[in-house]
Amino acid sequence: MTKILTIAIPTYNRAELLDKQLTWLSQAIKGFESECEILVSDNCSTDHTQSIIKKWQNILSDITFKSNKNPENIGVMRNIIYCLSSPTTKYVWAIGDDDPIQERAVAYVMSKIKNIEDLSLLFLNFSGRNKITGEAVHPPKIVGNRWFDADSEDGEGDSKAIFEHCFAKSVGAVIFITATVYRTDLVKQALQIWPTASNNWISLAYLAGYCAANGKVIVTKETYLECVVGVSYWQKEPKSALLMQYQHIPEVILKLEEVGYSKAYCCRMLLQNYHEVDLKVFLGAIRRWPVSAIKTVVPFLALASLAAFELMPTRELKVKKMAEIPTQQIRNNDL
Repeated sequence: MTKILTIAIPTYNRAELLDKQLTWLSQAIKGFESECEILVSDNCSTDHTQSIIKKWQNILSDITFKSNKNPENIGVMRNIIYCLSSPTTKYVWAIGDDDPIQERAVAYVMSKIKNIEDLSLLFLNFSGRNKITGEAVHPPKIVGNRWFDADSEDGEGDSKAIFEHCFAKSVGAVIFITATVYRTDLVKQALQIWPTASNNWISLAYLAGYCAANGKVIVTKETYLECVVGVSYWQKEPKSALLMQYQHIPEVILKLEEVGYSKAYCCRMLLQNYHEVDLKVFLGAIRRWPVSAIKTVVPFLALASLAAFELMPTRELKVKKMAEIPTQQIRNNDL
């Protein structure tokens, strides 16, 4: 039987967590051994990650279990992009090595990718929990601890509109890799259009948006996993908040316009991002890295200004009125 799903795990120096995740996967994948394959991409770990991989390759000998070890640490996003773009199966699901996933999730994913024709993107709903306090966490625009508030179990809705809604409600939701199953060929197409996407920490939103624009989308009503908040890779980078808010999110929005999302929607998203940025992030950056902070923020302000101009009701009204004036009258007035 042709394998249709790659379950990929990008990892680095977290051998014990990888071992735990593969323990879960060994049970969840039962019954689908002939249709799935496993890929673990080790980002040049210095702990005993390789021994954990070999251990599970021996245990799961009835499953195609591929392993990649980068010769050097290529960065988290490049390792994730490798996991998403290297498989030859029709679908790819990259999962974090530390994300708690329900055992039933694999069976659900398999049922949908086999039975929904032209499915291009699947969002598994999830809850959030603070790593330190253990308290429930969700985005401010989401009601309840269910990060996707769209329901599209049958894949029959307007795919682009569903993605637009999800992206506008929570950028964090659409970039959570463990919650997202992509159609592999569309990921590869998207990366051909934007080959440097791995330099952008929000680029997974672009990949999801591209998939949504080229097929059917499912968003589950029930939650199938949990996102542990406060341990994201980008939070360890000193300039991460500045870059994400003022550069990476706007760049993704512009890329979405390039691949078919409307100018009006993208302008609204740029303005939404402008209103949601944390001024404290900029003020902190200006104290520590004044030159780079200014270079990052000035283009952002220019984009926000252009977006506001595009959406000005008076401008739209003037354009409409001009369109209604006969061409000859315009010429006479010019004279």
